[in-house]
Amino acid sequence: MSVRIQFARLVESGQAPDFSESTVIEFGTEHEVLFACKTPLELDDLLKLRNSDGSLDVEARVVAVQYQPGKTLVAARFKGAVPNWIVKS
Repeated sequence: MSVRIQFARLVESGQAPDFSESTVIEFGTEHEVLFACKTPLELDDLLKLRNSDGSLDVEARVVAVQYQPGKTLVAARFKGAVPNWIVKS
C-alpha cells in the first residue's frame, strides 16, 4: 500500500487544519495507518489526514512513535469509522 496523504497536527478536534507535510501511508487498515514523516510528533497528538481525492479525510490519534535520524515513524488510529477508504484510494 502506498497512499499519498497530507497531514496536520491539531490542537483540538474540529480545528481548521493547516496542512504541514505530505507523506505516504505505508500500511493501513480500517482502524489505523502507519507512515513516516519529518514532523516530530508525540504520543496522543491529534492529526488531520487527507488524500487528494477526499476518500480519506479524517482525524486520528498518534498511538505509537519511533524516532530515527531525520524522520519519525508514526502509528495513528482513526477517531471514528472510515468505511472503504482503502478500496477507494
